Amino acid sequence: MHTGEGTVEPRPAVVTVMGHVDHGKTSLLDSLRQTSVAAKEAGGITQHIGAFVVEMQSGASLTFLDTPGHAAFSAMRARGAAVTDIVVLVVAADDGVMPQTLEAMSHAKVANVPIVVAINKCDKSGADPERVRIQLGSEGLLLEDMGGDVQVVEISALSKLGLDKLEEALLLQAEIMDLKARTDGPAQAFVVEARVDRGRGPLATTIVKSGTLVSGQYIVVGSEWGRIRSLRDTAGKVTESAKPAMPVEIEGLRGLPMAGDDVVVVDSEERARMLSQGRKKKQEKDRLRKIDENMTEEAEIGEETPERVEMPIIVKADVQGSVQAVTDALRSLNSP
Repeated sequence: MHTGEGTVEPRPAVVTVMGHVDHGKTSLLDSLRQTSVAAKEAGGITQHIGAFVVEMQSGASLTFLDTPGHAAFSAMRARGAAVTDIVVLVVAADDGVMPQTLEAMSHAKVANVPIVVAINKCDKSGADPERVRIQLGSEGLLLEDMGGDVQVVEISALSKLGLDKLEEALLLQAEIMDLKARTDGPAQAFVVEARVDRGRGPLATTIVKSGTLVSGQYIVVGSEWGRIRSLRDTAGKVTESAKPAMPVEIEGLRGLPMAGDDVVVVDSEERARMLSQGRKKKQEKDRLRKIDENMTEEAEIGEETPERVEMPIIVKADVQGSVQAVTDALRSLNSP
C-alpha cells in the first residue's frame, strides 16, 4: 500500500445531491450541469458518466456526483468508499421534510459528511421556507439561523434562482474543511458509476481520492482487472492523467465493476490477474457462505412459516448504479 506521504495540494470538494423524490434533485443537477465545464465544452451534450465539474468565476471548482439515489450512496459507504465531502440536502419549500429527507440526513450523519441545505421551489405559490427550517431544526439539524453551523440556501432549480448563492455556500464549506490530497505516486480511486458500451466495452467512472491515475497503467477494480486504454474527462475528451477529485471514465477493463469498488494500480499484467483472481475467489466464498446461512436459517424457522413462491427477476438498466438501486429496493420488499 502506498502511504499518504508525498506532495500534498489543495483539491476541489466532491458533492453529492440527496433528497426526497420529486423535491427537485434532478432539476438542480441539470441546472448545475448547464453551468458546468462539460456543458460548455460539449455544446450542452453531457454523457451520463455519473459526475460533472462546475467551475466558478473565481477559478475554484466543485465536483458533483450524479448517482441514482441513496441506495448507491449507502452501498458505496458500506464498501468504504467515502468519496463524498459535502451533501446537498434538497427539500421542497411547499412539501417540507419527508421520509427520504430524513434518510438522507441519517446517511450523511453516519458517514460524518457535512450538509448544506437547499430549500427548493421557493418561487412556488405554496412555498414556506420558514416551515422547512423549523422542521429540519426539530429533526436535530442545527441550522445557521438557529446558531448552528449548517448553511441554508433558498433556491429554485428551474428558474436558476439562488444557484450562485448555493455554489458560494459550498465553496465556503469546502474552504472550512481545507481539503488536500497527495498528487504524486499511484492513485487511490473509487468507482461511482459503471456501464457497458457496445463499441468500447466495460466503462467505469471513477473519482481519484489521492495520487494520479495515468493512461496505460495496469489496474484492479473490485474483482475486475485491465489496462487503462483511455481516460476521458466529463466532456468526453481523452486525457493522459487524472488528479484528486477529478472524475474520469476508464476504458480497458475486462469486466464490469460495481459502484463503490476501489481502484488499485499494480505494476504488471501478471500481478493484476493474480489480484483479480484472488478477489473473485473470496467473493464466491462469501456468496456460498451467505447461501448456506440463509438455508440454515430457513431450516431452523421450519414448518410454521408458509411456503413462499420465489420469482426470479432480471434487472436491466443503462448503468450499474441504477441496477444496484433497483435491486436494493426489491430486496427491501418484505413480501409474505
